[in-house]
Amino acid sequence: MILRPDKNLKNIYEITPDMLHKMGVKAMLVDLDSTTLQSKTGKFTEKTLEWFKQFSKDFYIAIVTNNKNPEYIETVEQTAPCKIYSNAKKPCPHVINQIKHGMFMSGREIVVVGDRPLTDILAGKLARTKTILVGSINDSENIPTKFVRFLERLFIFPF
Repeated sequence: MILRPDKNLKNIYEITPDMLHKMGVKAMLVDLDSTTLQSKTGKFTEKTLEWFKQFSKDFYIAIVTNNKNPEYIETVEQTAPCKIYSNAKKPCPHVINQIKHGMFMSGREIVVVGDRPLTDILAGKLARTKTILVGSINDSENIPTKFVRFLERLFIFPF
């Protein structure tokens, strides 16, 4: 199934450099809101910054987000540990393909990480990369958002 990720993890913190090496990955493209920071906060936690730091030596890392608010992106860029590609229009794979071709990498060497199957995972699959679906970094999401996440996962992982 096209929306089924290569890995399904609780959150980004379960991803390790060793895991990516075993997957044959050289680049990790991660989503922003709800994946690497709590939605709309614009600030990374120290735990997340440390998580990014462990990959910086061996992997190319970038954030690929659909967020197109220039003020918000500018705020995030002030503390971001890597380049941010905003207004990506996922699930369209265009930005991911640009990064892939610009780095002269094949899709087998790239993993797209995100919390939404219908945007992040689909974009990665359409770009022919590896994919990792993670749960939200925010444990206290509102009920409508939790319900939508539940429905998306039902579609991917039917009973």
